[in-house]
Amino acid sequence: MRKLFVLFLSGWLAMSAAAVARADLEIEITQGVEAGIPIAVVPFEWRGTGAPPQVVSDVIEANLRRSGRFDTIPREDFLSRPHDHSQVQFKEWRLIKAEALVIGRVIRMKLDEYRVDFRLFDVFKGQQIGGFRYTVPGRDLRKLAHQISDIIYHRLTGERGAFDTRIAYVTVENAGSNQRYLLQVADSDGYAPRTILESREPILSPAWSPDGQILAYVSFEKRRSMIYMQRLRDGKRDQVAAYEGVNGAPAWSPDGRSLALALSRDGNPEIYRLDMGSDQLRRLTQHHAIDTEPAWSPDGRHIVFTSDRSGKPQIYRMRADGSGVERLTFEGRYNARASYAADGKRLTLVTNQGRGYQIGVFLIDSKGLLTLTDSTLDESPSFAPNGAMILYATRQAGRGVLSAVSADGRVKQLLKFQKGDVREPAWSPYNRKL
Repeated sequence: MRKLFVLFLSGWLAMSAAAVARADLEIEITQGVEAGIPIAVVPFEWRGTGAPPQVVSDVIEANLRRSGRFDTIPREDFLSRPHDHSQVQFKEWRLIKAEALVIGRVIRMKLDEYRVDFRLFDVFKGQQIGGFRYTVPGRDLRKLAHQISDIIYHRLTGERGAFDTRIAYVTVENAGSNQRYLLQVADSDGYAPRTILESREPILSPAWSPDGQILAYVSFEKRRSMIYMQRLRDGKRDQVAAYEGVNGAPAWSPDGRSLALALSRDGNPEIYRLDMGSDQLRRLTQHHAIDTEPAWSPDGRHIVFTSDRSGKPQIYRMRADGSGVERLTFEGRYNARASYAADGKRLTLVTNQGRGYQIGVFLIDSKGLLTLTDSTLDESPSFAPNGAMILYATRQAGRGVLSAVSADGRVKQLLKFQKGDVREPAWSPYNRKL
């Protein structure tokens, strides 16, 4: 068991198979809620020459469909295609059992300036419940579609959407001696993947800063683990930790002023806290066991971590100053790699209940553990910033893929790249500026 734990600690350094850095994601809904909200998204009217640079309504419809919370009505069932409030006949939409209706238009104002109008209606009440007008450059049309999707999601579910966010992940290109590791960032729907770092050696544990501007990660580019942080805007990066032994598992504090790290500089892997302003390093744990994989609570008061001090990997919690260590998980033979939901009341983690390594949600107050997946080799779970979905890595047909599952286990997605092996996903915070 200890050897297996060290394998997880190293981040699966023996990753293999091929990946294509620019491959877009194909998102397949493998399980949804039994009765999603029936919604009709009418293709937005285009006013301009040629084809619109982005089909905004298509992006909106795809977002809502993949959330698993909506049942998008096929467009061939539409009895009309309105673009303005005056054209909407609510009885037509009631006939095809739509409960919500989205209409809009895209107008080219200048060479690269577009005005986008959209309206959201409650069909049964016959009322508009949302609507905005935006003016954006062409490069921001897809981002705007994600923002509109977030508005619709919030108005109809009462929960904040997370479409206008990003994901980070690691792919491997070319098997064998020419293997390359790529740290990549893409929109939440896999669009526009961007390579942040390319290396011949493994890249592990990407972690987003609270403002979404920096990624911390572990790189083996000098044949040993070192921690870097890299700005996404200009690519500038700084070395954070290069001590003797293990340098791993960086985790940002909610205020962005500190990193929690797993270091073996003093002999055994322990949790440390690094102040980003002063570079002061403080050791938080003191135990002969392996302590690793720290994660901060949203209020910054606690840190959870994985330790085998009880004989097998389990989740522990301590105060941010290292005091008050307590064991949280007791159910199952293995619980590791925990991270908090935004509400601070739940953890997602990798658990083994005797049926392989699966993704679970742990309720901190009640100590209840819900297993969400049924694969045997799931890893690296990461909550969406709204806490509704969990992104994780798994294997299908012998290669690594990304999957997502709702926090209650009712909605499941498979995020398939065209080719290759994908690992180490991390969902960004809300503060998207790039």
